[in-house]
Amino acid sequence: MNASQISVSEKVVVVTGASMGIGEAIAKLFADEGARVVLLSRDAGRAEAARSRIGHTENTLALSCDVRNREEIDRVVSLTLHHFQRIDVWINNAGHGLMDTVADVKMDALHETFDTNFFGTVECMQAALAVMKQQDSGTIINISSVAGHIPLPFHAVYSATKFAMNAFGKAANVELKGSGIHVMTVCPGYVRTDFGANAIKGREAKTVRPSSIRGISVERVARAVLRGYLKQKREVVVPWAMHLAIKAYQLFPALVERGMAKTSRRVD
Repeated sequence: MNASQISVSEKVVVVTGASMGIGEAIAKLFADEGARVVLLSRDAGRAEAARSRIGHTENTLALSCDVRNREEIDRVVSLTLHHFQRIDVWINNAGHGLMDTVADVKMDALHETFDTNFFGTVECMQAALAVMKQQDSGTIINISSVAGHIPLPFHAVYSATKFAMNAFGKAANVELKGSGIHVMTVCPGYVRTDFGANAIKGREAKTVRPSSIRGISVERVARAVLRGYLKQKREVVVPWAMHLAIKAYQLFPALVERGMAKTSRRVD
């Protein structure tokens, strides 16, 4: 599909993890641009509250969905098709952090984080692809992280889920060439959200985020997602300066690792 032919108006867009933060901001921006948006969250009440905040209630739908459960994903797909007849864009945003050391991380917490962040993404991709292949068109957008390029100490499990998401999405994009279906990976850097507050915390809950960095807004991430979609980008990194951090790690990993070690601090 030619990028000049792509617009948002009237597109049916499904957003997982849409009850707050980046997911809600993406849902609002796409709805503002004329899309019909389905907001998903484990908690139906929170999804409905986000839908009320976004407005455009005539063109939006709020549904409960735990992406760890394929039956719930399939139910959401069926309800979306019933209401809107198609799925043009599926945005995988559901996920959470896990702060702990490699030595101490509990295996149940590790499995739960992979189940949500990675396996949930895979299940959603497969469900969406089944619809998009019948349509001969569609876009899947995976909200990953710069942590999928640079392994973060004390966030090793979270980074691993994002590395896996990056690899899976980019490989899928190659497989789907010529099918009318596109897969885009989005890698935000530090974002001002409740990520840390909502993360699972182990015995050694630390972060390598410098206290002087506030991070970018969720609205900025949403705008980058929209621009990337309209241009059918393979990958979007936001803010742009994070390209430099990724390249620095590729060329000078020891230097970047020393910097991360110096900035690590305990999270209360």
